[in-house]
Amino acid sequence: MSKISAAITAVGAYVPDYVLTNDVLATMVDTNDEWITTRTGIKERRILKEEGKGTSFLAIKAAQDLLEKKQLDPKELDMVIVATATPDMPVASTAVYTASQIGATNAFAFDLTAACSSFLYGMSTAASYIESGRYKKVLLIGADKMSSIIDYTDRATCIIFGDGGGAVLFEPNEEGMGLQDEYLRSDGVGREYLKIDAGGSILPTSQETLDNKQHTVFQDGKTVFKFAVSNMADVSDKIMKRNNLSGDDVNFLIAHQANKRIIDATAKRMELDEDKVLINIHKYGNTTSATLPLLMSDYENKLKKGDNIIFAAFGGGFTWGSIYLKWAYNSN
Repeated sequence: MSKISAAITAVGAYVPDYVLTNDVLATMVDTNDEWITTRTGIKERRILKEEGKGTSFLAIKAAQDLLEKKQLDPKELDMVIVATATPDMPVASTAVYTASQIGATNAFAFDLTAACSSFLYGMSTAASYIESGRYKKVLLIGADKMSSIIDYTDRATCIIFGDGGGAVLFEPNEEGMGLQDEYLRSDGVGREYLKIDAGGSILPTSQETLDNKQHTVFQDGKTVFKFAVSNMADVSDKIMKRNNLSGDDVNFLIAHQANKRIIDATAKRMELDEDKVLINIHKYGNTTSATLPLLMSDYENKLKKGDNIIFAAFGGGFTWGSIYLKWAYNSN
C-alpha cells in the first residue's frame, strides 16, 4: 500500500468590498503613497467595515467559496481548523461557530493561533491528521480582521494590515503529492517586539488600559524586519537543501505577505527567478493568517499538478517556518 500524504485539493477565498488605499490613509495619518509603497510594497488593503461582523464572517465566506467550487457537501468534512490572531471573542472558538454556520455538522473544530505563522502551522497540523489515516477531509481556514486591533493613528502599524480570509481542503493522496517536508521554529525572545499589551491574563482590560491604547497592535518594526528577513530566508534555504532542491527545481514561492522587501530577500536567498515569486501584498496588505491561502486562490490557475512549492512565514512571538509541498491538481 502506498504511503498516505496530505494534499491540498481545493482552495477558496474572501476579501471585503471596502478598499483602503494609501491615499485615503494619508488623510488619516502622516504618510503618503510613495512612503508606504517603497517601504512595504502595499498599495491598498481590504477592510471589513460592517458592524457586528468579525473574523468568523471572513472564515465562513472563504469556506463557502471553497465548498461551492469543489461541489462538496460540508457534512463530509471531518475537521475544521481556523488559523487566526483575531478570534471573534475570547473563550468561544471561532472555528466551532464557523463549522456550524457552513453546515459541517460531522466535523470537530478548533482555533490555532501563532500570529502570522498560524496558517503555516495549520498546514502542518491538518496534514498530520490526514497522514494518521483517521480523517479524510480537513478544512483549514486562515482569517483575520486585523482592522479590529489596529490604531489608525499609529503610522507604524496602520499602513500594513488588512482583512481577509482563505481556505484550503486537505485530503489523502497516494501519488506522492501534497506535504513533503516542514521546518517550523519559534523563539520567545520576540514576545516584546510584536504584541498587544492588554486584554489577556497578564493585563486584563481596565479603564486605564483603554485610555492608554493598550488593546491595539504594537510593533518594533526594525527589530521584527531584521528577524523576519534572516529567519524566513534561512528556513526556506534549509528546506530546499534538505530535499536537494535548487532554484530551478522550485516552481513557486508562496511567502507570507508582510513586506515586499522580506519576500524579495527570501527569494534571493533561494536563487529564484522573479516570476516564481507569488505576490499580492499590493492588493491586500498583510492579512496575517490569510496571506498564504489568498495567494493560492489568486494564483490557482498557475499552479499545476506536481509543482514544487515552498511556503514560508514569519510571525510575532516569534514564530516562523517553511513547508515543501507538491501541488496535487490542475484547476482547469
